[in-house]
Amino acid sequence: MRASRALAVTATAFAAVGLAAPMAVATNGPVNVAVNPQSVHQGGTLKVTAQGCGHGGKVWSNAFPTTTLSPGDGTNYAHARVRDNTTPGQYHLSVKCNDNERIATHKFTVLAGNGAQGGLGGTMGPSSVEMQVGGGLVAAAAVGGAVFLVRRRRTSHAAF
Repeated sequence: MRASRALAVTATAFAAVGLAAPMAVATNGPVNVAVNPQSVHQGGTLKVTAQGCGHGGKVWSNAFPTTTLSPGDGTNYAHARVRDNTTPGQYHLSVKCNDNERIATHKFTVLAGNGAQGGLGGTMGPSSVEMQVGGGLVAAAAVGGAVFLVRRRRTSHAAF
């Protein structure tokens, strides 16, 4: 009798946990929506973060195409690239979770022009003068190395 009572209590506990699990996964929709950077140049990329979307969602705006909101550990994120021809000014983006009908919005600003292309070299490449100078230095180094090797060979054979 004791074993059957313990089994019944255990089965009831598992059933309660199993029925409560879907409610724990359910969300109230997107909250704490943030955009980084707040101002972005035409053609630039925004990182959108939101909380409350357990199964991902989507982000959209007039400034960029609809983007998938990836599920994360409590915080969901998306990378949205602003169109090159977007008119500068203030825009709103909307966030909607896959498991909820609620929509949250956030403001951001699109700035005119393309931003600086920082990093390895930026937007400028070497000019033709710089290429000619570099090529001349390489050629001079090659000639100097060949002369050094030829002179070294002559002095080493003279000793024998």
